[in-house]
Amino acid sequence: MNAHDGPRKTPDGHHVVIKGRKWRATDPSLPEDVAARLRRHLMAARRAVRSATTADDAAAERLARARVQQAKTALGERGTPWWEQSPDQRRRRWEGHLAKLDADAPDQQDS
Repeated sequence: MNAHDGPRKTPDGHHVVIKGRKWRATDPSLPEDVAARLRRHLMAARRAVRSATTADDAAAERLARARVQQAKTALGERGTPWWEQSPDQRRRRWEGHLAKLDADAPDQQDS
């Protein structure tokens, strides 16, 4: 496996295995441009968590962690497993969460 192959997946494709630990895989039905936007939101939210914890700002940390949760749910990595959802449910999941993330962090839309 080379660096471009990504992490190893379970045979059913539902999980990735990183350092021996299973994590839910991103929903493979996400269009790549949407997945990229969601990953940008996720990384920005994680940086905000780090900044808030460094600054000992509990309110900012709560908001940033909520954005992490939104992004992870939109990616299909949290919440109802994507493989248990219909195609319409999956689309509504990522569209709704992405709209909320864009509204809460409009400077991230064109990044």
